[in-house]
Amino acid sequence: MSQPEHPQRNTELLGIYVNDHLAAATGGIELVSRMIGVHRGSRWEPPLQQLLAELRDEKSSLLDVMRALGIPVRQYKQIGVWVAEKVTRVKFNGRLLSRSPLSDLVEFEFLASAVRGKRSGFETLRITAEVDDRLPKAELDRLIDQAHQQYEWLTDARREMAAAVFGGRAEAAERTGSQ
Repeated sequence: MSQPEHPQRNTELLGIYVNDHLAAATGGIELVSRMIGVHRGSRWEPPLQQLLAELRDEKSSLLDVMRALGIPVRQYKQIGVWVAEKVTRVKFNGRLLSRSPLSDLVEFEFLASAVRGKRSGFETLRITAEVDDRLPKAELDRLIDQAHQQYEWLTDARREMAAAVFGGRAEAAERTGSQ
């Protein structure tokens, strides 16, 4: 059997990398769960519920990848991110005892950025799948596409939040290739 043209390298770093993405998934699930409570009964609740289900599915897929690669879960990273998500609830957002509208905007912005990072992580694993048959190419392609759709929705949501908080039109931030 011939060796791949570009064999996998730095397997110990891959373990660190995947554990970091797993920890981020844990934080994302915690944040979206809290956001659902904040937005209960609003038009944001159904898409946030869908996002939560997708995040849980992605975390499960990431755990499957880790098992296939023989990468142990580093629980201290999971716990650290869980605690950090709780600590970030205390923000300096201009209000001491009530929730600021700025909190909604910041949370949607953070989620959009986090989803871009997650998509990059799935893309990295997909690249690695070219030299490691233990990685599920089709599943990684699905996760990349799903993350892209999540980012598109979150981009629209954060633009709407920005307009609601500061005024203006959400559409003003859209750009086309002609500009």
